[in-house]
Amino acid sequence: MGDVLVTELNVGAVQPVCTADLVRLREGAGYGFRFYRNRTAASQSLWKSLKSAFLPEGFPYSVTPDYVHFQIWDTLQGLSTYIRSMLSTQALLGGIGVGETKATVVGATFQWFLRDFTGMLGGILFTLVQGSNLDSNAKQWRLAADLLNDMGMLMDLVSPLFPGSFLPILCIGSIARSITGVASGATRAALTQHFALRQNAADISAKEGSQETAATMVGMLFGILLARITAGNNLAVWVSFLTLTAFHMYANYRAVRSLSLTSLNPNRTQLLLEAFTSSGKVLSPSEVASVENVLPQISGLSPFKLFRRSTPWTICFGSRISSLNPHTEWEPFIRMLIQRYGKERYMVAIKGNTVHIILHQNSSSMDCLRAFVHALYLRKVLERNQTTGSGGSTDSAEIECLTWMNSTYDRFENLLRASGWAINRIYISAGEWRADWPQQNTRLYS
Repeated sequence: MGDVLVTELNVGAVQPVCTADLVRLREGAGYGFRFYRNRTAASQSLWKSLKSAFLPEGFPYSVTPDYVHFQIWDTLQGLSTYIRSMLSTQALLGGIGVGETKATVVGATFQWFLRDFTGMLGGILFTLVQGSNLDSNAKQWRLAADLLNDMGMLMDLVSPLFPGSFLPILCIGSIARSITGVASGATRAALTQHFALRQNAADISAKEGSQETAATMVGMLFGILLARITAGNNLAVWVSFLTLTAFHMYANYRAVRSLSLTSLNPNRTQLLLEAFTSSGKVLSPSEVASVENVLPQISGLSPFKLFRRSTPWTICFGSRISSLNPHTEWEPFIRMLIQRYGKERYMVAIKGNTVHIILHQNSSSMDCLRAFVHALYLRKVLERNQTTGSGGSTDSAEIECLTWMNSTYDRFENLLRASGWAINRIYISAGEWRADWPQQNTRLYS
């Protein structure tokens, strides 16, 4: 036989079952495939099929490196949740009156209906307030959702102990779980997009559903066993519940902390800019993941206003230009903004202690990133002037910031790409207001 021309194998398999080489069979006989069967892999075909049911096709090359660690801890926290749900549900049904002769079907139905109604209402209100903020803070709200779920289960377990306040406590727990459902579902979608390396978000989502179903089944079995063991022993119920809750919180923290998201949100962008301005280097996603905050910040309650407690300067992203009310006449004020930012698809203006970003109606995600970095650097200059007591007008700070943006920002953006950041995936919540102005061909500095 002649030389091998090409080798065929299934790269999607966890372990190839068979390979084939295209070889010259003999002189004048042309070419054909010579097959080699992997006997070890063939004997493991059942195990491979099980893996295919729970892992995305092409694993591990079709997902990000942090997928495995996150799924392990996420499965463990889900397992503890389903075990605890048996204890909380048992207490909840007892509080409603299941098993008591005095309880009525109408009364139990009304309490259950009111519980579900308040939960649905709470979910809608939460979406109204925080819906646009879930993408930009997926890690934080993922952890917060599970903590709220813990609170909901705790309310179910506590409610029978206070018969006079049973219904209000029940409704509070329902609202907490409803918020959990909204936040968990929304952040799961964002995380799935992060894991997908081959445009396989649907496959990853389906396999995550299989993993969750398996964890649910195992958790229900252990939960039933635990409920039978602790039946009638309140101390054992509480010790078991609190122990599992502590493990649940730890597993959730480890799951969220293992994520190295490559998308840019306000918190990560600020950390990257601070590192760049101090050392000239851009941190990698894993380096940022090790230091970024994983709990929701108070600023999240106002998604378009971003600030830090250590500074009085606020950034308002997507401001109305008519809300600025300049001290001078409108015409010279607008002309000054167009002169400075006519080339850009955003404008920056300072009013009081707020840095306002006005976005152009044709601004893209890259324009939004540039605008936000501009605002962050301007705030840094204003803080420095305030701390050192050097004074200077806000106008001089704006000019200094413009000079830095025109001379350094492109290098910062290129280093972001080189460090593995997906700068096309930018989650910075902006208001709905936009403006239009004539575009110039060159950037001006004053």
